[in-house]
Amino acid sequence: MTYLEKLENAVQKSQSTLCVGLDPNLNLLPDVTREKIGSTSELVFEFCSSVIDVTQDHCAAYKPNLAFFEALGKKGLKVLDAVLDHIPDDKIIIADAKRGDISSTAEHYKKAFFDKFNVDAITLNPLMGFETLDAFSDDESKGVYVLALTSNPGADDFLKKPFEGFDMMAEYIACSLFERSVNTEAHLGMVVGATQSAEARSVIEYHSKASLLIPGVGAQGGSLEELANTLAGHEGIPLINSSRGIIYAGSDQNNWKDHVSKAAKTLKENLSIITQNYVG
Repeated sequence: MTYLEKLENAVQKSQSTLCVGLDPNLNLLPDVTREKIGSTSELVFEFCSSVIDVTQDHCAAYKPNLAFFEALGKKGLKVLDAVLDHIPDDKIIIADAKRGDISSTAEHYKKAFFDKFNVDAITLNPLMGFETLDAFSDDESKGVYVLALTSNPGADDFLKKPFEGFDMMAEYIACSLFERSVNTEAHLGMVVGATQSAEARSVIEYHSKASLLIPGVGAQGGSLEELANTLAGHEGIPLINSSRGIIYAGSDQNNWKDHVSKAAKTLKENLSIITQNYVG
C-alpha cells in the first residue's frame, strides 16, 4: 500500500482530517494521573495511551513530537516505541522529528524512523539543501512532510523572504518539491501553518497534489474558516494537527479523558468544512 492510499483510507474510515499531536509535557500532565504514577516513563505512556484510546474515533493520524520523548533520557525511546505500538494500525503516524541532515547521518535517521520505529511519515527541514530528503525518498509506503511555511513567527526570518525569483522562500521550496516528486517514490508533502493562511495559498499552488500537515489551529489560534478558503480546490489531502488544544483539555479535572475526547470530537466536527472535500 502506498502512503497516499493509507492516508486516503485513514481519512475515509474516520471521516476526519484531524491529526492529534502527542506532546507529553511533564509540567502539563493531568494531576490525577501524576498522583497515581511515580515513574516518569510510565506516566508518559499512560497519558499518551489514554489520549489515543479516547481520540481514535475522531482522527485520522497521530503526530508524536520527538522532543518530548527524547527529553525523558535513555528511557524516552522505549516509551516512544510503546506509544507507537498502541496506535491502531489504520492510523497514519507522523514522527515530528524535523531532522535535516545529509549522507550517512540522514541514512541513519531513515533507519531509525522508517525501519525501526516503522512510522508512516516524518517531518524534515530542507535548509541544508534538498539532499536532506534523499535517504527518505525511495519507499512508496512512506511520506515526508517538508517544512515549507511554518506556523511560528520565525517563518518571517527565512521562509517568507524573497528567494530565487519567488516572492517567498516557501514558494521556492514548494515548487522544488513538486519537481522532485516526479521521480520520488515516497510522497513529498509539506508543512504549512494554519496561522499563515494569507500567504499559504500561493505556496500550495506550486505543489497542488501535496498532502499537507497543518499545525497552528487550536492553541496557536489559526482560523478554520480562513484555512478552508486557503485549501479550496487543493487536491492533496490535508491533515490538520492539534496538540495542546486537545490533549490538555481539562487536565486539571479528574475526568480529563472525557474532556480530551470531547475536544477531539468537537474539532473533528468543526473541520467538516474541510474534510467534506476529501471524503466520499
